[in-house]
Amino acid sequence: MSAFKQLEHSIEKPLKMILLFGKPGTGKSILLNRIALKLQDEKEIHYFETPSINEKEFFHKLFKALTKEDLPANTDINFSSLVNYCKGLRGQREIIILLDEAQMYGPEMMEKIRLLSDTRSVKFIVSLHKTEDEDLIAKEHFQSRIWEVIELKNATLEDQISYVHKKLLKKNLFEVANSIKEKEMKLIHSFTNGNFRECNKLFFTIFEICEYYDTHEPSKVQYERVSKKIIEMAALKLGYIHV
Repeated sequence: MSAFKQLEHSIEKPLKMILLFGKPGTGKSILLNRIALKLQDEKEIHYFETPSINEKEFFHKLFKALTKEDLPANTDINFSSLVNYCKGLRGQREIIILLDEAQMYGPEMMEKIRLLSDTRSVKFIVSLHKTEDEDLIAKEHFQSRIWEVIELKNATLEDQISYVHKKLLKKNLFEVANSIKEKEMKLIHSFTNGNFRECNKLFFTIFEICEYYDTHEPSKVQYERVSKKIIEMAALKLGYIHV
């Protein structure tokens, strides 16, 4: 929620580019998706969830976001003309582009994105992975380009509890949500270290084990709560703990 509020506030500033970064599984894609849903009726916002396979595909997507028109697949876009078109929109429109998995774009592509952001009619929110041995902010093609940085870290226990309950309630799994108590969530948090991706994997494995016992040995399932043994079995299967 803290990162969401920070991003929401940053979008209102006259910034050209915003960097959202963190380790895989810290919730960058979740955050981009939620901000896109919240602002879709208030702003011109477009979520590029999947990186384009090449420049032509990217600029076709961008052209559609800017003009609401599709181009024939074999059409080349003149980049200088696109920049001039964006300059012409300055003061009339502000288009927000959310770029997920932007580490897939190379330096040349990022330089073109920077030039588009310089027109001040297109604002880019760029999501990147943070690696153990490299601070991506320090990469040459990001120096002096980024105006604001939001770093996502692993979730606290409270954040992870909220995330799990909301995800289950969204699927109308009310009884399941009520069966996961704070004691069990502390154990889950200790195994996943607050990483959303690992949390999803662990719960998927927990449900697989519960489904097996529900089918073959229902007497061993505690329906009123998720047992510690089943959580540990799931953690063992995923390699979080070892015999």
